[in-house]
Amino acid sequence: MTNANDFSLAELVIVAAAEAWRGDGEMLATGIGPLPRIAAGLAKLTFAPGLMLTDGEAYTVEEPIPLGPRGDRPLRPSGWMPYSRIFDSVWSGKRHAMVTPVQVDRFAQANISALGDFRKPKVQMLGVRGFPGNSVCHKNSMFLPSHSKRTFTEAEVDVVASVGHNPSRWPLNANRKPVDIGIIVTNLCVFDYNGPDHAAQVLSLHPGVSFEEVQAQTGFTLLRGPNMHVSAAPTEEQLAIIRHLDPGEIRTSVIKGNPPGQKAA
Repeated sequence: MTNANDFSLAELVIVAAAEAWRGDGEMLATGIGPLPRIAAGLAKLTFAPGLMLTDGEAYTVEEPIPLGPRGDRPLRPSGWMPYSRIFDSVWSGKRHAMVTPVQVDRFAQANISALGDFRKPKVQMLGVRGFPGNSVCHKNSMFLPSHSKRTFTEAEVDVVASVGHNPSRWPLNANRKPVDIGIIVTNLCVFDYNGPDHAAQVLSLHPGVSFEEVQAQTGFTLLRGPNMHVSAAPTEEQLAIIRHLDPGEIRTSVIKGNPPGQKAA
Protein backbone atom coordinates (compact mmCIF):
# COMPACT_ATOMS: atom_id res chain seq x y z
CA MET A 1 0.00 0.00 0.00
CA THR A 2 1.25 3.49 -0.86
CA ASN A 3 1.93 5.60 2.23
CA ALA A 4 1.25 9.30 1.71
CA ASN A 5 3.67 10.13 4.54
CA ASP A 6 6.56 8.47 2.71
CA PHE A 7 7.49 10.48 -0.36
CA SER A 8 10.62 11.79 -2.01
CA LEU A 9 11.49 15.34 -2.96
CA ALA A 10 11.18 14.31 -6.61
CA GLU A 11 7.60 13.16 -6.00
CA LEU A 12 6.75 16.40 -4.20
CA VAL A 13 8.17 18.36 -7.16
CA ILE A 14 6.18 16.28 -9.67
CA VAL A 15 2.94 17.07 -7.82
CA ALA A 16 3.83 20.78 -7.79
CA ALA A 17 4.74 20.71 -11.49
CA ALA A 18 1.47 19.02 -12.46
CA GLU A 19 -0.34 22.16 -11.27
CA ALA A 20 1.09 24.00 -14.29
CA TRP A 21 -1.67 22.49 -16.45
CA ARG A 22 -4.60 23.08 -14.08
CA GLY A 23 -7.40 24.85 -15.92
CA ASP A 24 -5.82 24.49 -19.38
CA GLY A 25 -8.73 22.56 -20.87
CA GLU A 26 -8.04 20.92 -24.23
CA MET A 27 -4.33 21.44 -24.77
CA LEU A 28 -1.27 19.57 -25.97
CA ALA A 29 0.84 19.11 -22.83
CA THR A 30 4.55 18.57 -23.39
CA GLY A 31 6.84 17.78 -20.48
CA ILE A 32 10.49 18.10 -21.48
CA GLY A 33 12.49 15.71 -19.31
CA PRO A 34 11.47 12.90 -16.94
CA LEU A 35 9.86 14.89 -14.12
CA PRO A 36 7.85 17.28 -16.33
CA ARG A 37 6.69 14.32 -18.42
CA ILE A 38 5.51 12.43 -15.34
CA ALA A 39 3.86 15.64 -14.09
CA ALA A 40 1.91 16.04 -17.34
CA GLY A 41 0.71 12.44 -17.05
CA LEU A 42 -0.28 12.99 -13.43
CA ALA A 43 -2.28 16.08 -14.38
CA LYS A 44 -4.02 14.16 -17.17
CA LEU A 45 -5.02 11.29 -14.87
CA THR A 46 -6.25 13.43 -11.98
CA PHE A 47 -7.65 16.88 -12.74
CA ALA A 48 -6.94 17.72 -16.41
CA PRO A 49 -8.64 15.09 -18.59
CA GLY A 50 -8.69 17.41 -21.61
CA LEU A 51 -4.93 17.30 -22.02
CA MET A 52 -3.45 15.50 -25.01
CA LEU A 53 -0.06 13.88 -24.51
CA THR A 54 2.49 12.35 -26.84
CA ASP A 55 4.40 9.09 -26.57
CA GLY A 56 7.64 11.04 -26.87
CA GLU A 57 8.04 10.02 -30.49
CA ALA A 58 5.38 10.41 -33.16
CA TYR A 59 1.96 9.67 -31.66
CA THR A 60 -0.60 11.38 -29.47
CA VAL A 61 -1.94 9.33 -26.59
CA GLU A 62 -4.84 9.58 -24.17
CA GLU A 63 -3.14 7.26 -21.69
CA PRO A 64 0.25 8.48 -20.41
CA ILE A 65 3.17 6.25 -21.39
CA PRO A 66 5.33 5.15 -18.43
CA LEU A 67 9.02 5.99 -18.61
CA GLY A 68 11.55 3.34 -19.51
CA PRO A 69 11.50 0.34 -21.86
CA ARG A 70 8.04 -0.44 -23.16
CA GLY A 71 8.60 -4.16 -23.48
CA ASP A 72 5.37 -5.89 -24.44
CA ARG A 73 3.13 -3.04 -23.33
CA PRO A 74 0.84 -2.16 -26.23
CA LEU A 75 0.76 1.40 -27.54
CA ARG A 76 -2.77 2.72 -27.99
CA PRO A 77 -2.27 5.92 -29.97
CA SER A 78 -5.04 8.46 -30.50
CA GLY A 79 -3.41 9.92 -33.59
CA TRP A 80 -0.26 10.54 -35.55
CA MET A 81 1.77 13.59 -34.57
CA PRO A 82 4.39 14.41 -37.22
CA TYR A 83 6.25 17.71 -37.10
CA SER A 84 3.65 19.46 -39.25
CA ARG A 85 0.92 18.74 -36.71
CA ILE A 86 3.19 19.72 -33.81
CA PHE A 87 3.77 23.07 -35.47
CA ASP A 88 0.02 23.52 -36.03
CA SER A 89 -0.45 23.14 -32.27
CA VAL A 90 2.52 25.39 -31.46
CA TRP A 91 1.60 28.24 -33.79
CA SER A 92 -2.06 28.20 -32.76
CA GLY A 93 -1.17 28.43 -29.08
CA LYS A 94 -2.74 25.07 -28.25
CA ARG A 95 0.34 23.76 -26.50
CA HIS A 96 1.66 24.22 -22.97
CA ALA A 97 5.20 22.96 -22.49
CA MET A 98 7.25 22.58 -19.34
CA VAL A 99 10.84 23.15 -20.39
CA THR A 100 14.12 22.67 -18.55
CA PRO A 101 16.54 25.51 -19.29
CA VAL A 102 20.02 25.88 -17.84
CA GLN A 103 19.67 29.58 -16.95
CA VAL A 104 16.72 31.86 -16.18
CA ASP A 105 16.90 35.58 -15.38
CA ARG A 106 14.70 38.22 -13.75
CA PHE A 107 12.88 38.77 -17.06
CA ALA A 108 11.94 35.06 -17.33
CA GLN A 109 14.28 34.77 -20.30
CA ALA A 110 15.76 31.28 -20.56
CA ASN A 111 18.94 29.79 -22.00
CA ILE A 112 19.60 26.30 -23.38
CA SER A 113 22.21 27.36 -25.92
CA ALA A 114 25.65 28.14 -24.45
CA LEU A 115 27.41 29.43 -21.36
CA GLY A 116 29.81 32.35 -21.56
CA ASP A 117 30.52 34.58 -24.54
CA PHE A 118 28.35 33.37 -27.42
CA ARG A 119 31.22 33.96 -29.87
CA LYS A 120 33.54 31.71 -27.83
CA PRO A 121 31.46 29.92 -25.22
CA LYS A 122 32.86 28.09 -22.22
CA VAL A 123 30.19 25.43 -22.69
CA GLN A 124 28.31 24.73 -25.93
CA MET A 125 24.90 23.14 -25.42
CA LEU A 126 21.87 22.55 -27.64
CA GLY A 127 21.57 25.84 -29.48
CA VAL A 128 18.31 27.74 -29.18
CA ARG A 129 16.32 25.05 -31.04
CA GLY A 130 12.57 25.77 -30.83
CA PHE A 131 12.72 28.10 -27.83
CA PRO A 132 12.32 31.43 -29.69
CA GLY A 133 9.17 30.47 -31.57
CA ASN A 134 7.66 28.48 -28.73
CA SER A 135 8.10 31.37 -26.30
CA VAL A 136 6.02 33.76 -28.42
CA CYS A 137 3.43 31.24 -29.60
CA HIS A 138 2.30 29.30 -26.55
CA LYS A 139 2.46 29.05 -22.78
CA ASN A 140 5.63 27.72 -21.19
CA SER A 141 6.35 26.66 -17.63
CA MET A 142 9.81 25.68 -16.44
CA PHE A 143 11.47 23.07 -14.24
CA LEU A 144 14.99 23.51 -12.86
CA PRO A 145 16.20 20.70 -10.58
CA SER A 146 18.95 22.67 -8.84
CA HIS A 147 17.97 26.11 -7.57
CA SER A 148 21.08 28.30 -7.34
CA LYS A 149 22.50 31.63 -8.47
CA ARG A 150 24.12 29.79 -11.38
CA THR A 151 20.70 28.83 -12.71
CA PHE A 152 18.77 31.94 -11.63
CA THR A 153 21.28 34.52 -12.73
CA GLU A 154 21.91 38.00 -11.37
CA ALA A 155 22.71 39.28 -14.86
CA GLU A 156 20.81 38.54 -18.04
CA VAL A 157 21.16 34.94 -19.22
CA ASP A 158 24.22 34.33 -21.41
CA VAL A 159 22.09 33.54 -24.46
CA VAL A 160 18.46 34.65 -24.70
CA ALA A 161 16.99 31.51 -26.21
CA SER A 162 13.39 32.21 -25.21
CA VAL A 163 11.58 35.52 -24.95
CA GLY A 164 10.68 36.94 -21.56
CA HIS A 165 9.55 40.30 -20.24
CA ASN A 166 12.63 42.34 -21.23
CA PRO A 167 11.37 45.15 -23.51
CA SER A 168 14.88 45.94 -24.75
CA ARG A 169 15.03 42.56 -26.50
CA TRP A 170 12.22 43.43 -28.88
CA PRO A 171 13.23 45.09 -32.17
CA LEU A 172 12.36 48.76 -32.52
CA ASN A 173 8.72 49.23 -33.61
CA ALA A 174 8.08 45.50 -33.39
CA ASN A 175 4.57 44.34 -32.65
CA ARG A 176 5.21 42.91 -29.20
CA LYS A 177 3.27 39.76 -28.41
CA PRO A 178 2.23 38.93 -24.86
CA VAL A 179 4.55 36.35 -23.35
CA ASP A 180 2.75 33.64 -21.38
CA ILE A 181 5.00 32.29 -18.63
CA GLY A 182 3.43 29.71 -16.33
CA ILE A 183 5.05 28.46 -13.15
CA ILE A 184 8.71 27.84 -12.36
CA VAL A 185 9.25 24.68 -10.30
CA THR A 186 12.54 23.90 -8.55
CA ASN A 187 13.89 21.68 -5.80
CA LEU A 188 13.19 24.52 -3.33
CA CYS A 189 9.97 26.25 -4.35
CA VAL A 190 7.42 27.26 -6.96
CA PHE A 191 7.28 30.81 -8.29
CA ASP A 192 5.90 32.80 -11.21
CA TYR A 193 6.42 36.18 -12.87
CA ASN A 194 3.00 37.62 -12.11
CA GLY A 195 4.12 40.16 -9.53
CA PRO A 196 4.08 43.93 -10.20
CA ASP A 197 5.77 44.65 -13.56
CA HIS A 198 6.32 40.91 -14.05
CA ALA A 199 8.38 40.57 -10.88
CA ALA A 200 9.14 37.04 -9.71
CA GLN A 201 7.02 36.01 -6.73
CA VAL A 202 7.20 32.85 -4.67
CA LEU A 203 3.94 30.90 -4.65
CA SER A 204 4.97 28.00 -2.43
CA LEU A 205 7.97 26.81 -0.46
CA HIS A 206 8.74 23.12 -0.25
CA PRO A 207 8.52 21.68 3.28
CA GLY A 208 11.46 22.73 5.45
CA VAL A 209 12.58 25.54 3.10
CA SER A 210 12.40 29.20 4.10
CA PHE A 211 11.87 32.22 1.86
CA GLU A 212 15.27 33.55 2.97
CA GLU A 213 16.97 30.34 1.84
CA VAL A 214 15.36 30.60 -1.59
CA GLN A 215 16.32 34.26 -1.94
CA ALA A 216 19.92 33.47 -0.98
CA GLN A 217 20.07 30.98 -3.87
CA THR A 218 18.53 33.38 -6.43
CA GLY A 219 20.46 36.04 -8.34
CA PHE A 220 17.53 38.46 -8.55
CA THR A 221 14.99 39.81 -6.09
CA LEU A 222 12.02 37.64 -5.25
CA LEU A 223 8.72 38.77 -3.75
CA ARG A 224 6.55 36.85 -1.37
CA GLY A 225 3.39 35.93 -3.23
CA PRO A 226 0.17 37.17 -1.59
CA ASN A 227 -0.85 33.60 -0.74
CA MET A 228 2.58 32.02 -0.31
CA HIS A 229 2.22 28.62 1.34
CA VAL A 230 3.93 25.28 1.84
CA SER A 231 3.90 23.05 -1.25
CA ALA A 232 1.29 20.32 -0.94
CA ALA A 233 2.46 16.83 -0.07
CA PRO A 234 1.48 14.06 -2.50
CA THR A 235 -1.64 12.07 -1.77
CA GLU A 236 -1.70 8.28 -1.85
CA GLU A 237 -3.47 8.41 -5.22
CA GLN A 238 -0.86 10.76 -6.68
CA LEU A 239 2.03 8.64 -5.39
CA ALA A 240 0.50 5.50 -6.90
CA ILE A 241 0.17 7.22 -10.29
CA ILE A 242 3.71 8.62 -10.16
CA ARG A 243 5.17 5.23 -9.33
CA HIS A 244 3.14 3.60 -12.10
CA LEU A 245 4.38 6.18 -14.63
CA ASP A 246 7.99 5.74 -13.51
CA PRO A 247 8.44 2.08 -12.58
CA GLY A 248 12.22 2.30 -12.99
CA GLU A 249 12.41 5.25 -10.54
CA ILE A 250 14.19 7.47 -13.04
CA ARG A 251 12.84 10.42 -11.04
CA THR A 252 15.25 9.63 -8.19
CA SER A 253 18.25 10.31 -10.44
CA VAL A 254 16.94 13.80 -11.26
CA ILE A 255 16.31 14.96 -7.69
CA LYS A 256 17.65 12.84 -4.85
CA GLY A 257 16.49 12.56 -1.27
CA ASN A 258 13.51 13.66 0.78
CA PRO A 259 12.16 17.16 1.41
CA PRO A 260 14.14 19.03 4.08
CA GLY A 261 12.82 18.21 7.54
CA GLN A 262 11.26 14.91 6.48
CA LYS A 263 12.76 11.83 8.01
CA ALA A 264 13.91 9.15 5.61
CA ALA A 265 11.68 6.11 5.52
